Amino acid sequence: MPNGHNNNERFGATPGRPRSEQSKTAVLRTTSRLLREVGLSAMTTEQIAAQSGTSKATIYKWWHNKFAVAVEAFLSELHTESADPDTGSAVRDFGLVLRGVMRFYDSEGGRVFAELVGQAQSDPVIEVELREHLIQSRRDVGRKIWSRGVERGELRADVDVEIALDLIFGPAMYRLVASHDPLDDATADAVIAAVMRGLAR
Repeated sequence: MPNGHNNNERFGATPGRPRSEQSKTAVLRTTSRLLREVGLSAMTTEQIAAQSGTSKATIYKWWHNKFAVAVEAFLSELHTESADPDTGSAVRDFGLVLRGVMRFYDSEGGRVFAELVGQAQSDPVIEVELREHLIQSRRDVGRKIWSRGVERGELRADVDVEIALDLIFGPAMYRLVASHDPLDDATADAVIAAVMRGLAR
């Protein structure tokens, strides 16, 4: 996790009694649904509380604000689509993760996520939540894959890992926010094939 923080620290939880996983799941599912139904701007913490059956006070014990809840809801979806596969091949791992990212970006949730990215450009609160929690979490997965690939001699040790991750995942973000080109498995495979010409040993 970024900066060695645990989940409580990352999402603004108060130390002490563990979360109720059932309530947490209800909050995240409700948030995902509200993001699709009413959008990020119109969604309120009151709505999340009322429709998830969780008190507003409890939500604020776990998250700083509605944007933090939204970020963790997106993170849960991204983890489902693109968890670290650890297949024994860095190239295959990156391909599977990028496929999952593109599938999410191409979904209804991805369109709402693009709205969050857009609002982050002018709202520092959203920008911090998005960068430090969701984006860094995804890049942590990429760093693990890269490290394994270098250790196995598959990937070039002289390439900066952050630049490599930009090359691998950047095209998906560009297509999400600035292009109508496909976000599909074939595109993910083509990106990996092109990028690995420069990154693989």
